[in-house]
Amino acid sequence: MDIFKALKVYFGYDTFKRGQEELINGIVNGRDALGIMPTGGGKSLCYQLPAMVLSGVTVVISPLIALMKDQVDALTEMGIEATFLNSTLDRAEANEREQGIRDNKYKLIYVAPERLSSFDFKELISNIDVSLVAVDEAHCISQWGHDFRPSYMEIPRFINSLNRRPVVAAFTATATIEVIEEIERLIQLRNPLSLSTGFDRPNLLYKVVKPSDKFSYLMNFLQGYGQTEAGVIYCSTRNTVESLVKKLQDKGISAVGYHGGMNAEERQDNQEAFIFNRSRIIVATNAFGMGIDKPDVRFVVHYNMPKNMEAYYQEAGRAGRDGEESQCILMYSPSDIVKQKLIIQNEYLSPDREQLLYKNLQILIDYCHTNDCLRMQILNYFEEDVPNKDCGKCSNCLDESEMIDITVEAQKILSCIYRAKERFGAEAITQILKGSRNKRIIELGLDKISTYNIMSEYNANVIKEIIMTLSAKGYIHITTDKFPVLKLTTNSRKVLQGEEKVYHKKDSVDNAATKDDKKEKAKKVIEQFDQELFNSLKELRATLSEEKQLPPFMIFHDSTLKEMAAAYPQNEEGFLDISGVGVKKYESYGEEFIRVIQAHCRENHIAGDIAKGKNIKEVKIAVESNVDRYEETYKCYEKGLSLVEIAQERNFGVSTILKHLKRCEEIGKTVDWDRFLKDPHKEMQILKVINHVGFEKLKPIKDSLPEDVTYDDIHLVIYKNNFKES
Repeated sequence: MDIFKALKVYFGYDTFKRGQEELINGIVNGRDALGIMPTGGGKSLCYQLPAMVLSGVTVVISPLIALMKDQVDALTEMGIEATFLNSTLDRAEANEREQGIRDNKYKLIYVAPERLSSFDFKELISNIDVSLVAVDEAHCISQWGHDFRPSYMEIPRFINSLNRRPVVAAFTATATIEVIEEIERLIQLRNPLSLSTGFDRPNLLYKVVKPSDKFSYLMNFLQGYGQTEAGVIYCSTRNTVESLVKKLQDKGISAVGYHGGMNAEERQDNQEAFIFNRSRIIVATNAFGMGIDKPDVRFVVHYNMPKNMEAYYQEAGRAGRDGEESQCILMYSPSDIVKQKLIIQNEYLSPDREQLLYKNLQILIDYCHTNDCLRMQILNYFEEDVPNKDCGKCSNCLDESEMIDITVEAQKILSCIYRAKERFGAEAITQILKGSRNKRIIELGLDKISTYNIMSEYNANVIKEIIMTLSAKGYIHITTDKFPVLKLTTNSRKVLQGEEKVYHKKDSVDNAATKDDKKEKAKKVIEQFDQELFNSLKELRATLSEEKQLPPFMIFHDSTLKEMAAAYPQNEEGFLDISGVGVKKYESYGEEFIRVIQAHCRENHIAGDIAKGKNIKEVKIAVESNVDRYEETYKCYEKGLSLVEIAQERNFGVSTILKHLKRCEEIGKTVDWDRFLKDPHKEMQILKVINHVGFEKLKPIKDSLPEDVTYDDIHLVIYKNNFKES
């Protein structure tokens, strides 16, 4: 049977997709092959069809257990005998399939790379005629790829152990030229037919957004474009997956979760609910979707930034596999960078690989800050020729925002990096430019350089935004280390000497400058509540909810708890003045909630005139008139006082002082959190726990740490690392 007849008889198609015919012809004629084809490009056909034309058996090596089952089921539906051997089978099922292999029942056998080293499997395969070995996800063999798997190193040994060397074909959707060369060498391909069909996915619209409130942005999107369509939302941690699923379900959106902490049955159930359209959204860590062939995914949202460009391209590529228009949205926030660096640090890698991962992460950070065509950035990464610099189909090319000249600002920043002898990161450079009196800045004599305080009127977020943009444009090189340093590139001279101008989106700079001010002005005074007290009241409500078997909102709504956390009512009169508290509610719960409020006020030295159950309107006025308290705290900080000394001078608790300093940082003042973090080991302990359980709730963090770690220590680490997950 020739390949065109096989294509029609078994697969029902009349024509091949780009590159398929050439690869299949090469394989059928006995030539090794390497196919680089994007998701949805038809890689699987390139080994499934030759399997039907060649005389012997095709062994498909894949790390994707879900893919094995799906592809075997699909092949069986076409009348092609295929099977898989993996850990999901019980002993009886495995024995039955192994006997079928001995009886030459199957044309394709799918196995995981881990099975190749098994003596029983080698013996089983040695008794059959293997005409083709197909290696899927071949980039996993390269230590320089984004998804290295040591088990892939067994593949060449397995091939060499066969009685007769078969044709070997390797396939991947994501590989740089460096990784492609590694694949050829490590799998020991012989004069392979190497073919790339290109990395461009014309039907995908790429978008980078920097929302101050990720969840609000997501809800607006889902209630618009994504109202009825199927989509995948990727998160970086299990905790974020679970939290986001709950938020979506609470809003009436059909969503399920998927992550490695779930048992296999629950993961399978949720995956099938998504595939069979019983749930239109799946919220997942990056473990989801490898090999899941759901063609009608209309959007992929990265709620957190992934680890590198290859991972992003592969995960985003799960949208629009049917060729229909689909969206790929990447939400960016600085805290995502911290998360990804923590993940890298916790992997215990060789120094070379760790540096590579930092470098690859920086490439994706630059992608998030470029004003150039996003599609061009992706294609340039994979070293593919770009026909033009405007695709007309990404958020940058479609953006008609006003571009403003930021050359002067860029010159100030570049000059500061030079004057500081290229020894510091973005945070320190920002502090110098703003004229910070940070102890470290003073000790190092950085207040004496000519660029000190020359951007004091700028919001710190604006300076950092411009720094990242200059990096994306190639004027600054950020070293690929755990603690990155800003270096000037040769291109920066053109800007410094006025030969080249720098432009940036006006909205991006304006938003970075004013987002905190706008947020504060938009807030009602009552929303300036005590977050720590609010959390304590929520914990009490949760306990009562369990005891009484009532939903939490039936005890008190969040809005009622927030009002308590703003007014500090400590008697019956004040408690009854809170919106949502009636006589019956007071009789049922008043005393318990008042005890929590009183304890909090004592611990934090909260002024008695506010904490005596005054009329709520009076409390609002008192809160509104107390805005200068942050400035007073910052003055103490500038004197070089310790946290305890500031707390004593200001007559507040340490936790309140930390909140004041965080607020100061949010409105553009510089705070050196390292001044208060004296124990790097303790900080690393806290960061590891946060990476595991998330940072949305403090109690699980505290419970996972030694007793000597206080809530204040945890707050310090959270504030320093700028965790702001919505």
